[in-house]
Amino acid sequence: MAATVVPDTLRTRLAGRAPFALIDVREAGEYNSSHIPGASPMPRRQLESAMPHAVPYLGTPVVVCDDDGRRARLAAATLERMGYRDVSVLDGGINRWVTDGFATEWGTNVPSKDFGEKVEVVHHVPEIEAKELAERMARGEKFVILDTRTPEEFRRFCIPGGRSVPGGELALRITDIVKDADKDATIIVNCAGRTRSIIGTRVLQRMGIPALGLKNGTAGWMLAGHQLESGADRVALPEPSPAGVVAAEAYAAKVGAEDGVRTLDVAGMQKMIERGRHESVYLIDVRTREEYTAGHLPGFRWFPGGQAVQRSDELAVVKHAPLVFACDRMARATLIASWYRQMGVDEVYAFAGGTTAWTAAGHALERGAPHEVPAGYDAARSAATLIAPKALQASPPPAVIFVDTSQDFARGHGPGARWVPRGWMEIWITEMVPAKDTPMAVTCTDGRASALAAATLKELGYQRVSVLDGGMDAWRAAGLPVERGLAGVMAAPTDVLLAGPDRNFADMQNYLRWEEALGHKYAR
Repeated sequence: MAATVVPDTLRTRLAGRAPFALIDVREAGEYNSSHIPGASPMPRRQLESAMPHAVPYLGTPVVVCDDDGRRARLAAATLERMGYRDVSVLDGGINRWVTDGFATEWGTNVPSKDFGEKVEVVHHVPEIEAKELAERMARGEKFVILDTRTPEEFRRFCIPGGRSVPGGELALRITDIVKDADKDATIIVNCAGRTRSIIGTRVLQRMGIPALGLKNGTAGWMLAGHQLESGADRVALPEPSPAGVVAAEAYAAKVGAEDGVRTLDVAGMQKMIERGRHESVYLIDVRTREEYTAGHLPGFRWFPGGQAVQRSDELAVVKHAPLVFACDRMARATLIASWYRQMGVDEVYAFAGGTTAWTAAGHALERGAPHEVPAGYDAARSAATLIAPKALQASPPPAVIFVDTSQDFARGHGPGARWVPRGWMEIWITEMVPAKDTPMAVTCTDGRASALAAATLKELGYQRVSVLDGGMDAWRAAGLPVERGLAGVMAAPTDVLLAGPDRNFADMQNYLRWEEALGHKYAR
């Protein structure tokens, strides 16, 4: 059974240098409203899929917290079943943390956003207001608008005429982008809000390439009354020319030396991989998804460079654990490592020569994306009573529950299904289904969460439990009727944090003001 940690002890551990992970198992909306500084968000429903990457060594000390301790205790039991050997629960959760007089903060990815605002203030990163950009575009001025978000985000919405260049690719691709652009064009860097555009503009500023960051990104564009473009597919990246590679490698060498990035040769890399057998070590490939699947170092996880900076608290969950970044040569890995050094992380490495050096030394690469399933899923599915979509429609049991997020539930569920989120299931289910002999069907989006939920329900004493095989994906494929909206949900859900155009204007304004205010303390 997991041990208990009191707030004062946790505060001491947070101030120390020993590796450990502090994981907040509440939902995204709850975490965003208030959390302990230094806590990484990981909703309880994601533990089986996210923990093996977040905390790769099972002997790493882990502290889990929530609001009052109930979900954290359940989460700790899950982690212990997964093999984690040193799991503790924050006594009384964040409620006691606050009662004992300790501070909380709000927002998501706060360490990265705070750092981005510091970069803008300290280095005077140049920017342009959305209103001015729109006026200049209307006058026919030429711009190269570079969107540093992920290709998936770009396709959903972007500044009209922009092109996708994820932040981790910017230094490698910019020489060829500039060469192919109109000589009079102004380079604009944007993201959804602030951080990634600031970081991207700073990269170009440090390279000596004139550029402006779009203040407040796509959110600022919308708030200024302009329309975003949807469905754009300008995501192809230029193949780096020899000149582009030389420029990027030279820039990486410069920032690596200035920022104190350590490098590993092939022998050092082998020792680091071996070290990962005894402690949590993060091995991160920062190239594009296509490059990663074509061939990557054994044991390396794909996490694109720009996101590695934007979501540092989700990547480096174990505090004071070493991080190793790799690419095909040095440029991209060194650049991301340099940002982590600037954020104050001590043990950061770039693998010298990347996949090129690894194969030149006679070592093989792994190909494809790893096939990963949540911990315990295979056993849960093999023990589950599966029911096909048409069979469930023809003879639905008295209780049909949906265990994924409220957003997934609203997008579509079987008629009559009730939302019982997996993170709260043990706490809510007795109210929804009081009698344990009630026949019940568990559904979700794709069948994974429902299989794990069914195993939990059986542990609670519910024995007449079936699982919709393939989830709502299979239900839709069978052409069966779908009910949409939050039917039967009596309180506003807190499990999903809206972003981008899904936010109303007031939320966007408040969010951007909060984010910009993070940098005020760094002003002279």
